[in-house]
Parts: sequence; structure tokens; C-alpha cells
Amino acid sequence: MNASQRELSQLTLADAARRVKAGEVSPVELVEASLSRIEAVDPTLSAYISVFADEARQVAQAAEIMCSVGHDLGPLHGIPVALKDNVAVRGTRTTAGSKILADWIPAHDATVTNRLRRAGAILIGKTNLHEFAWGGTSANPHYGTVRNPWNPERFPAGSSGGSGAAVAARTCFGAIGTDTGGSIRLPSAVNGLVGIRPTYGRVSNHGIVPLAWSMDTAGPMTRTVEDCALMFGAIAGHDPNDPTTARHPVPDYLLGLDDGIEGLRIGIVSGYFFDHLQAPVRDAVKDALDTLVSLGARLVEIDIANIHGNISAQLTIEAAEPSAYHQRWLRERPDDYGDDVRTLLEVGELLLATHYIQAQRYRTLLRNEFMEAFRSVDLFVCPTLPFTATRVGEMKVVIEGGVEEDMLSAIMQFTGVPSLTGLPSLNVPCGFDPDGLPIGMQLIGKPFDEAALFRAGAAYQASTGHHLKQPDL
Repeated sequence: MNASQRELSQLTLADAARRVKAGEVSPVELVEASLSRIEAVDPTLSAYISVFADEARQVAQAAEIMCSVGHDLGPLHGIPVALKDNVAVRGTRTTAGSKILADWIPAHDATVTNRLRRAGAILIGKTNLHEFAWGGTSANPHYGTVRNPWNPERFPAGSSGGSGAAVAARTCFGAIGTDTGGSIRLPSAVNGLVGIRPTYGRVSNHGIVPLAWSMDTAGPMTRTVEDCALMFGAIAGHDPNDPTTARHPVPDYLLGLDDGIEGLRIGIVSGYFFDHLQAPVRDAVKDALDTLVSLGARLVEIDIANIHGNISAQLTIEAAEPSAYHQRWLRERPDDYGDDVRTLLEVGELLLATHYIQAQRYRTLLRNEFMEAFRSVDLFVCPTLPFTATRVGEMKVVIEGGVEEDMLSAIMQFTGVPSLTGLPSLNVPCGFDPDGLPIGMQLIGKPFDEAALFRAGAAYQASTGHHLKQPDL
């Protein structure tokens, strides 16, 4: 990678888009910079399952010709982005990180794929993931273990670990992840990125291999809040091919992004949001809250009476629904699953209908409690996960008191709340632990009010520099 390509790879998505529109940078140059960066770092990271080098170059040349005659496809014109490999791309292998779908060639694009193309994005490749998105480590037995660019001995979280590693390593300018129990927000936190889980129904799931359909969402993972808002606006909105999508109007998420947060009411859930944390995480998120207060926000203590049941309910639903989807394959091709995913699917088959129904009833209760709380606050802030990136292969984590815990349940302590309630949530980088590993805070908003999350996140990033740091890889 030459100096010019390295400089281009450091641009944010929004900066790259502005330079393409101004004629200062060509789509061909951006694609070559991304491909060169992939060649340099992906043998270490295993962030990609497929790289579309020839196709991306051809599309970039066409995009450059369009630029030369003043034709602009949209806000992502000429920008290289990546897709998690459970998102369908027509005529291109889409594996969902599995052996079972290793040869699946979709006949049609997912809606998210189609909308990115229509906005002018160039698909640079498909990213690695935890098999069928059912897991939090992105250690994939079929396509390699994804590693964290900040320290390749640490995990990138999951299941969208490949998307997180790809963006953090500057191999693309943004990537799509999917999020059921936290699979956009968790990799965003440990890779130092911005990532949004949309309101359930805001982004189409059509053409995306499901995990747990009543919680599945898709969203962008980027370097800055501005980048995330720009990419999110391109994919949001009703889709007649997905009956779960809402007909709620899609605003311009860039409008008002810099309006500040004077008077913003931030909810803090007493006895939960700052309990059971590693000390560096607690300190970083509390410092971030101090910054938000200094910018004009006000903290409000809120009691959510039944919040402590969220991990159990989430694990119940996230076990039962995937097992229903995989039931036939699990009987006919059990040996084609990785050991961890097969075990999770088998456990899901042991759940009773009463367990699932009670978990769904709990979801309604928890959502109602949050909706009532939104009478008093505009959004909530908490850590994204209670610990920083663990070593690759470790399935236990020590959070406090020297006690080892199961990582899969511990990792969902905070991300499960929006997953169960269908609320939008945004991860924003807010610091680093003593080992230099990123820490994220989670902003949780009202239904379809992603704009408020972007505005708060942008105000925080305008006053801090955590998002400006990058891995030394």
C-alpha cells in the first residue's frame, strides 16, 4: 500500500463521499485503496469470506465515468462498503458463515443490498461472522477466526465481528452488520466503532438469513456518527417484501446532527446500568456522561422494576427461534454445524412452549416500562458491554471479584434491553482500557427516533477524540 492509498483509507465515509462529489478523489482510487488494505491486513484478521476485487473495480470505473458527466447516484456514490455474509447478493455466494450454505447463490439482492447499490455504494466484499450469526465471538470453524485489529490476540465480538474488524482496520468505509442480541453493538464497542441497532421494523430483513426473526435487525457499522447517519439513511424505510417493516417516514438523519444536546434528558436505570462492570468500563462511561452533562444534558434516575429478567428472556427467545428455523438441517446435517452452534440449537429444542411464551410476555412488560419512562427522559445511556475484549478462544470472563462467568450471557447484560423491547440503540466509542482496548457506551432511544441518538452521539464526538484513534496494524 503506497502513501497515497494509505491516506485515502484513513478518510471517513462522509469525507470520502464529499471528495468524490467534489471531484477530488475518484471511486477507482478508493476501491484500490480498500483492496490494497485488505491484501495487507486480512491474512491476520480473517475479516472477509469473499472479496469482490474484479467486480468492485468494474463498478468503480463506471462510477467514475458517471462522476465525469455530472451523474450522481446518491449519498454513497463511489464508496466501498462491505456486507456481513448473511446478507444476500444476487449471483454471489452467501454462506451465513456456514458449511450448510457454502454453495448458496441467491437469485436476488437483499433489500439492504439493493438500497446500498441505489445509493451508489460499491460492494467490496462479504465479511466473516459467527456461524449463522448464532454466537458472540466470531470464531468460525469454516472460514477462520476473526481477530480484533486493536490486538489480534483478542476477540472482535460477534456475531458481526468481521464487519467490525473490516471497518476498524480501514479496509472499507462502512459495513453492514446484523443484530439480534447485540451483534452490531458488541463488535462496534470492542473495535472502537459507531454501530446502530435500528428500531425493529425500521430496516428490512428481506434477503437476510434469519437468526431469531422477532428480534433480527440490520444496520451500519462505521467510524463516526456522521458516517453511520449517512449510511443508515440509505437503507432505512418500509419494504413491501418485509411485512414487519413500518411505514414510518424516514427523515434526513444529517439534518440537525450538529444542533447540540442542550436540555436533553438522559435516563440512568438505578441499580442496573452501573452495576457489575469492569472498572475501566465503569470509569469510561461515567466520564462520557460527565461530558454529555457539560454539553447541556441532564441526568435523570429512572427505576425499571423488571429489568433484571432481560438476559433470561433474551436467551430463551434467541434459543427457541433459531432452533425452529434450523430444525430440518439439524436433523439431516448435524455434523455440518460447528460444535458450539450445534449445541445451542440442540438446547433450543429442549425449551418448552411455556418458556417461550413467558419470555414473550416479559418483552411486553419491559417495553411498557421503558415507554412509560420515556415520559421523563429522551434517551438512556449505559455501557454497551460490561467488559473489554477477551482473548481469542476464551469463553469465560472475569468482570469483578475474580469470579469467572459464562461470556455469552454476560455479554448481553446491556444489549439485551433494546433487543427485547425493539428500541433503537447506538454504540459510540468512549474510551480505552489500560491495555488500549476500546470501550463503548450505548444510547437507547424512543421508537423511530434514531435521529436523537445520532444527535447525542455527534455532540459527544465533537467534544472528544476517542473515535479518531485507530489500531496500529
